[in-house]
Amino acid sequence: MSYFDGITPVTFEGPDSNNPLAFRHYDPDEVVMGKRMEEHLRFAVCYWHNFAWEGGDPFGGRTFERPWFGDTMDHARAKADAAFDMFRILGVPYFCFHDADVRPEGADFAENTANLEAIVDLFEEKMKDGPKLLWGTANLFSHRRYMAGAATNPDPDVFAFAAATVKTCLDATHRLGGENYVLWGGREGYETLLNTDMGRELDHLAKFIEKVVDHKHRIGFEGTILIEPKPQEPTKHQYDYDVATCYGFLKRYGLENEVKLNIEQGHAILAGHSFEHEIALAQALGAFGSIDMNRNDYQSGWDTDQFPNNVPEVALAYYHILKGGGFGTGGTNFDAKLRRQSLDPEDLIAAHVGGMDVCARGLKAAAAMLEEGGLEAALTDRYAGWEGADAKHMLHEESLEDIAARVARDGVNPSPVSGRQERLENHVNRFV
Repeated sequence: MSYFDGITPVTFEGPDSNNPLAFRHYDPDEVVMGKRMEEHLRFAVCYWHNFAWEGGDPFGGRTFERPWFGDTMDHARAKADAAFDMFRILGVPYFCFHDADVRPEGADFAENTANLEAIVDLFEEKMKDGPKLLWGTANLFSHRRYMAGAATNPDPDVFAFAAATVKTCLDATHRLGGENYVLWGGREGYETLLNTDMGRELDHLAKFIEKVVDHKHRIGFEGTILIEPKPQEPTKHQYDYDVATCYGFLKRYGLENEVKLNIEQGHAILAGHSFEHEIALAQALGAFGSIDMNRNDYQSGWDTDQFPNNVPEVALAYYHILKGGGFGTGGTNFDAKLRRQSLDPEDLIAAHVGGMDVCARGLKAAAAMLEEGGLEAALTDRYAGWEGADAKHMLHEESLEDIAARVARDGVNPSPVSGRQERLENHVNRFV
């Protein structure tokens, strides 16, 4: 018997529907800017929060009771059955997983690998009629061996175990036709500088990523290698702090053409940024890859991973994604989890339905803003002075002495011009 018995596939019923398990705004076949909505959004359901997380928090343990909770291969197979049932009900085109989400922990690396390969065999069968893999990754943070990091661990044996694990996970992702592979450095950082050689750890992290990139090319994996920025939690300071920090790191070690970024809304907020800032910066740097769509509780100081419900925020995020040409190999992964009081199978479905509807509304608002052109016209007008021949000559040809002489000669004395922020904010509110 399926965990989701009695729940029928979710369909689009339109904005007037009162059905909590129906889409009001997400119609996968609706054409937006010349492309089907499903192809724009490229939704993925994550394996970890939905099927591996037990509902605990720092002050209390498990609240969820799922029939697949356990540490045997039979439990892993039951979990896969439930997962693919949910993917089918939601009609999502993709899913994502860590190795530790889908297979039990073995006694050693060999048993871990055998367990993962057995589940990959099962996934191959289930994926014939189901979703594709947006990305795979390795969990290099939960097991106690990684308490001081994986690639940045002071113990070379931990580095080796982590590297071997990533090889198996990248191989599995390649075998399943995954479109990306993510490196999330959950403990690649430090708790205190008293026992940390930061320069050495950064060098080791770069060498680790170089080896991943090399293996990608060796096996012919054509997907994108992604890093996911996050500033802290669980470590005090993580080396993949935000988009700017990640890009600086990649640039320093000559990896900027090999690795792009998977940007999460909740992590952006923890870093003191907005989601659209991180996306826009990644686009400007040529480093944008994919997104994890969730939100944080702004009254909490940690990563709460809630499903999105703020259409204006989501609209601005998709505005910058569409402006940059949309997703390539990336997509919209719901790295979001139920609240620990939401116990029922229907809650898992309803949470994703609501999140997908919010994204659909945001996407349509973003497309409408781009097609109307008001924001882009305002940008063009604001920077119009730089299109003149004199301005371009100054920027590219003149020295400080040349510029100073011209300012003195011509009596340049500029007056400030309004940025019109409030008017632009009002303009956005017309669409959301």
